[in-house]
Amino acid sequence: MKKRALAMLLAVWMVLALAACGGKPDSEPEPEPGATAEPVPVPEPEPEPEPDVPEGANPLTGAPMEPEYENLRPIAVMLNNLKAAQPQLGVSQADIIYEVPVEGGITRMLGVYQSVEGVELLGSVRSARPYFVELALGHDAVYVHAGGSQEAYANLSAWKVDHMDGVRGADDAAIFWRDPDRRRNNGYEHSLVTSGEKILEYLAKGRFPTEHEAGWNYLQAFAEDGAPAGGETAEHIKIRFSAYKTGTFDYDAATAKYLVGQYGKEHMDGSTGDQVGATNVLVLETAVSVIPGDKEGRLRVQTTGEGAGTFFCGGRAVPIRWSRKDRNSPFAYMLEDGRSLALGQGNSYVCIISPKTSTVEYE
Repeated sequence: MKKRALAMLLAVWMVLALAACGGKPDSEPEPEPGATAEPVPVPEPEPEPEPDVPEGANPLTGAPMEPEYENLRPIAVMLNNLKAAQPQLGVSQADIIYEVPVEGGITRMLGVYQSVEGVELLGSVRSARPYFVELALGHDAVYVHAGGSQEAYANLSAWKVDHMDGVRGADDAAIFWRDPDRRRNNGYEHSLVTSGEKILEYLAKGRFPTEHEAGWNYLQAFAEDGAPAGGETAEHIKIRFSAYKTGTFDYDAATAKYLVGQYGKEHMDGSTGDQVGATNVLVLETAVSVIPGDKEGRLRVQTTGEGAGTFFCGGRAVPIRWSRKDRNSPFAYMLEDGRSLALGQGNSYVCIISPKTSTVEYE
């Protein structure tokens, strides 16, 4: 009996030993009543990638720009602004728009682009006037036009202006063409267009230098928020150039831009489908007179010297002074106390008017 009991005990011991070595693992102990289970760690979300902000700055707007574009000579394009020529093409992509009276109470525009890369269509392109040539020279820009007054042609030659002409140009005329839809809907004289791609192809031939010479500097300062401190409320602006043309600028707080209207409706870009807008609106007062003996009533517009003006940004307005020492210099803008004016970071719309024949209203 003793031997039998001993054998049974040995068998039980061997079963327990096998279970400890190769059997199922012990189950997890039941938690104590009232105890809480340990929290399961939640993986941390991946951080959002930092936005890729260019290291350079557009000298015409103060906005970020790739450094290789900073020293480029801008492209200044003459844009038709007759009612019959609407919609304009590519105007909403300009870094600076200059609107200035021409003969007969109409206005014409000069769109200045630090780079025309990505600008698909531009136009309709119209003829040169001396004061528009001067504005282009103030930016050391390559000037794009289609024809011009006799005086403008004389100036282009005498001042050695790098320009592309859609009328008298030879090779440069190849960058222009007549858009068939505009020719049919707007008329032949309002159908001449070009593009950023065609302009860049022409510049690649090496006819003109594409970068500023050493020492060139556009000294305009910019601020992230350019709304003038202490300025008057100016959310709605009306600029009456003449009986023919009145421009409106309505401040849109969502975009911090003035949305532009003309001829009683929104000023739309027929190329992009966008309404023209501007972070900064500047009205510069100057002497404007009809050239004596000019049968077409062409104008002489003073773009050098100094004068009064008004600056609008962020729904506010302040009086300013402008000055320009010669046609090869850019405008300098100052507050009434003599301090330099910092524009808002963004594009600008500059209206050059005669205080004798034009009016400015805002509220």
